[in-house]
Amino acid sequence: MSKQELEVIGQDAACCAGLSAAPLDADQAAELAKVFKALGDPVRLRLMSMIASRGEGGEVCVCELTPAFELSQPTISHHLKLLRQAGLIDCERRGTWVYYWVLPGVLDRLAAFLTAPQTAGATA
Repeated sequence: MSKQELEVIGQDAACCAGLSAAPLDADQAAELAKVFKALGDPVRLRLMSMIASRGEGGEVCVCELTPAFELSQPTISHHLKLLRQAGLIDCERRGTWVYYWVLPGVLDRLAAFLTAPQTAGATA
């Protein structure tokens, strides 16, 4: 299986500055929209959560993901493919099984983008 080159969004300083720091340009908005669209489906959001919960550098076999859903294996594979295309996860085939992991820094960049700066005197 060949490795697909994925552009990980949010690595430039303008994106990581956060939503409230400056307006997005058209390219930044298009790239972030792909990510949010991928995460906008409940199945994909659960899959992402299951993979991310393994922690930094952790990985999960597709054989562990599929039983958690009442969906066919091809449907689960389709959802995982969309998460890969959005630049959120990557995978590697090992024998019969495919192992998935969250790309390094993806969740931190998304969190930083969505975090509003704290102002003096602000309370949670």
